[in-house]
Amino acid sequence: MLFKGKNILEEFKEFAIKGNMIDIAVGVIIGSAFNQVIDVLVKKVIMPPLSLLTDGINFIDKKIILRHALKEGGKIIKEEVYIGYGELLTVLLNFLIISFTVFIVIRVFNQLRKNAEDTKNKHVSTPKNIELLSDLKLLMQEQNALLKEKNKANS
Repeated sequence: MLFKGKNILEEFKEFAIKGNMIDIAVGVIIGSAFNQVIDVLVKKVIMPPLSLLTDGINFIDKKIILRHALKEGGKIIKEEVYIGYGELLTVLLNFLIISFTVFIVIRVFNQLRKNAEDTKNKHVSTPKNIELLSDLKLLMQEQNALLKEKNKANS
């Protein structure tokens, strides 16, 4: 049977309460907002200078025609067959720009987190859990040093 043990409603309630659902919802909302930021960055900030450098060439329209459209009296009998390499280039360029932008953003966040977790850095407030772990580490090092001295004295 597919659902053994717990009732499916109890299992869903447990899943939702643990925060998994909330984490997913927050991630989707932030991802959507971030997507809009990246979209504007690519279309309005990065692409205009690239378009200026390429003298306004629109890559989306670039294609290799394998067979021209067959028309008879203005009516298309057979559609044009082509390889749309320009659209592929545009999508790849967008992907590279987006992935590089995401890399830079994640790099900045990682640096901020690293600074926040550094207990010796007094310019940034350290989260309480990191401070407690640091204090515990220092206490354990002190106790180990005392135990080593005691063992040397007893030997």
